[in-house]
Amino acid sequence: MWSLETLGRVRLSRHFYLRDFLYSEIGNFHQIQNVPDDPNLVIRHGTRLAHELLDPLTETFGRIAIRSGYRSAELNAFGNREKLNCARNDYPLECHIWDYYGDSRAVAGASVVIPWFADRYAAGRDWRDLAWWLHDHLPGYSDLWFFPKLCAFNISWRATPIKRIDSYIAPRGSLLRPGEMPDEPLARRQKRYADFPKFRGLDLP
Repeated sequence: MWSLETLGRVRLSRHFYLRDFLYSEIGNFHQIQNVPDDPNLVIRHGTRLAHELLDPLTETFGRIAIRSGYRSAELNAFGNREKLNCARNDYPLECHIWDYYGDSRAVAGASVVIPWFADRYAAGRDWRDLAWWLHDHLPGYSDLWFFPKLCAFNISWRATPIKRIDSYIAPRGSLLRPGEMPDEPLARRQKRYADFPKFRGLDLP
């Protein structure tokens, strides 16, 4: 039997513990506990998200901010019902309920902000520069969805990757649809992010 205190101390990756993903502003304000229904699935799927996607971001850009991580099915359903920017539990792109599906349809996602890029975005930087960097450097990502405030974005790991990029930032819509190739060649994409920090994975001492 997991206690919530013990669960929060579980280390998912080099840089992240499960506690980093359990806080919910919706849950806190409305007094709904954000407790996993299946802690083992949450740990297993969250480990893939943290290790394959979020650790490399941290190694490259420094600290990243988790705006929204795991949501229990109960909490997410409440957020959807009350129109608090939560998708339906069964929406195909919903990524916050890490234990909604078993391993065959596993998903784990989070809404994050990269402060390094947020500063540049505030000065007029194109969100697509970051989108293409993520696409070209994180082969384990499944889907990305960008939002206007701080250029926050949902980033997801899935057992079966979708490989799509969407945005609410102009130009709104789909930058990359499942099964498509990027509409910009690699050389052009690389020029977009030529000034980004050197990519660093997890091979640092």
